[in-house]
Amino acid sequence: MEKKVETNLCPFTTTIGLIGGRWKSIILYLLSDHTRRFGEISARMPSISRKVLTEQLKELEADGLIRREQFKEIPPRVEYSLTPLGQSLKPILNDLAAWGQEMVLDK
Repeated sequence: MEKKVETNLCPFTTTIGLIGGRWKSIILYLLSDHTRRFGEISARMPSISRKVLTEQLKELEADGLIRREQFKEIPPRVEYSLTPLGQSLKPILNDLAAWGQEMVLDK
């Protein structure tokens, strides 16, 4: 899968192009503290279909934000983790989570 983000856009537009949308930032946040298998990610995101989760994971991998590691075992095992580029988003994701927590507490 090829990258969809154009490099000639403003920095904010580039960032949103990589992590924007309904699911990508949530997936990145879930991977920010642990390597996880598909089923673990899916269980923590019950509103996303398996098809959409698969698509989002492929896009994040194509954009270099996550790594997919397949183990040659029976049954097959696949794990997802952040790449160094994805790790660089951790402070931003943590800030977004803290801001969201404040919004929840204010209500």
